[in-house]
Amino acid sequence: MCLTFCVAGRDPRQQAAAAALRRAGCRVVGAAEAGQADCVLFPAAQERINDETARILQAARPGTLLLAGRPGAALRRAAREADLPLADYFQYPELEALNAVPTAEGCLALLLELRRRTVWGGDFLVLGYGRVGRALAERLRLLGGGVTVAARSAVQRAEAQGAGCRAEALAELPALLPGCDTVVNTIPALVLPRTLLQMLPRGALVLDLASRPGGVDLASAEQLGVRVEPAPGLPGRYAPETAGTLVAQAALHLLQDRREA
Repeated sequence: MCLTFCVAGRDPRQQAAAAALRRAGCRVVGAAEAGQADCVLFPAAQERINDETARILQAARPGTLLLAGRPGAALRRAAREADLPLADYFQYPELEALNAVPTAEGCLALLLELRRRTVWGGDFLVLGYGRVGRALAERLRLLGGGVTVAARSAVQRAEAQGAGCRAEALAELPALLPGCDTVVNTIPALVLPRTLLQMLPRGALVLDLASRPGGVDLASAEQLGVRVEPAPGLPGRYAPETAGTLVAQAALHLLQDRREA
């Protein structure tokens, strides 16, 4: 696929994506040459329009496809104003599935940084059993941790139980939280409001992997003295080369699907 990509941003994940696109035979240009691009690849979870983004949108030719990961409202609005098509590469199922792996591994790295104990012998409460929750629970168990999964779906609870985890309904959190010192949330909805946070024991750690706005009442957590670590975007933080390569692959497959549709 001989295409010209303008890759926005200079973080390691974007650099890795640019390298992967070059390996695939694409031409990669910077913001100064955005007018030559067939597609623009923006970073994941871009919330605001910075100077580089504004220059790219102004220079882009009509019909240039904008690719972004979970774009914020500002970028979506700017794309509409520029009359440029915008696609979310995280809507591509392949990327969602594969991205769970570096997310889970990044969570393990963060747990080892923030806790003073090994995963082995520890007890962990994982909220949600989607792709990320499943990948994380599996790795925690393989390292010798005990895992309880709390999920709304009876099917997900059955799957977690079949994988060797203890499984409970989210409605059981009031009974689970008082004895839990490490909670990892993967659900992108408010699942830990003040009423539940105040049930955690002193010194408990909560990691929130969910995309913004997350699943934890941060203001209440601060008031209660509960240690919460918002941790979206772990692949770009702990495995940028893998994350960037996966983004590039998803972008190319997305384009191929659009051409064949």
